[in-house]
Amino acid sequence: MPVFEHIEFLFGLLLLAPLTALFVLVIRWKAKTKKTLGDEELIDRLTADYSPRLYRIKFIAVLIAIALCIMAAANLRKPVVAGKENTAGIDIMFALDVSKSMLSNDIKPSRLERAKQLVGLLVDKLENNRIGIAVFAGQAYLQMPLTPDITQAKMFIANASPDAVAVQGTVIGDVLKLCNTSLDTKEKKHKAVVLITDGEDHDAGIDNALQQLSDNGVVVYTIGIGTLQGSTIMEPGAGTFKTDENGKTVISKLNEEALKNIAAKTGGNYFYLQNVLVTANEVSSQLNGMEKKFIEGKTGEREYFSFAPFIIALAVMLLVFEVFIPETVGMKMKNKNGFKNAVPQ
Repeated sequence: MPVFEHIEFLFGLLLLAPLTALFVLVIRWKAKTKKTLGDEELIDRLTADYSPRLYRIKFIAVLIAIALCIMAAANLRKPVVAGKENTAGIDIMFALDVSKSMLSNDIKPSRLERAKQLVGLLVDKLENNRIGIAVFAGQAYLQMPLTPDITQAKMFIANASPDAVAVQGTVIGDVLKLCNTSLDTKEKKHKAVVLITDGEDHDAGIDNALQQLSDNGVVVYTIGIGTLQGSTIMEPGAGTFKTDENGKTVISKLNEEALKNIAAKTGGNYFYLQNVLVTANEVSSQLNGMEKKFIEGKTGEREYFSFAPFIIALAVMLLVFEVFIPETVGMKMKNKNGFKNAVPQ
């Protein structure tokens, strides 16, 4: 069934009412002016070639053309692909570190902002897969369960910040366990976790989490962000650097060794985030190279046939037709209408 994509544009059809009212007022004004000029019979003879009917046809043609243009803007369309769309892909959980150490600016504009840019690019390159998002600091939270909807994924990524997690720290083990439970544990393949962090802290539960992931056939790819030299951490809103319990300024450094070990224990790979586009291509290549399964896509119409081009073509034809409609009639037409003696001898 045809539907309008932008139904709000149809309110533009309300403009036709004042235009019609204006046209009626012009007709009445002409009739009134004709009476005030004097001899109506003489005026009829002088304007014998004028056709009110053709004048109305010209107006109606323009009015219909305007209505058609409004309908074209509202984009009348018909679904041509219905139901659910199946694709071949895998299930991917993104685990994004949003701890305060990710606010370090040794990577401009910050580690977190660069990580969000990377995930956004990866989501675009992995559109045929199901994607889930978990964020973590001192605790881990599932932000978005597995879904093929990349638009929704981008929204959650854009809103990721340290404010999403009240407890600070870096509990990689907890987020890996959360990712494991968010994936289908019945299958022993077609699954991956992409862990993006500076790897600064290494909690005790990480080995147990990696064993669970490995047993369930989940491959973990780690992406390190930051520098080995490290950087200070600016406290959000305070304008001061973060300090430890002894009052010393905290220097946050990338822990590459820990991230390499995490990836190796599940058969994955470690990537260092230096260039967002290059890293996105490398990681997506690894993920797209994994064995795939059939994934059920979103429900509903995915493709549409738009009637807008045909509606616009009809509107243009009406406008061209209106230009060539005269407001006067020829001599033969006048004679047919009883105006043989319209002009005085």
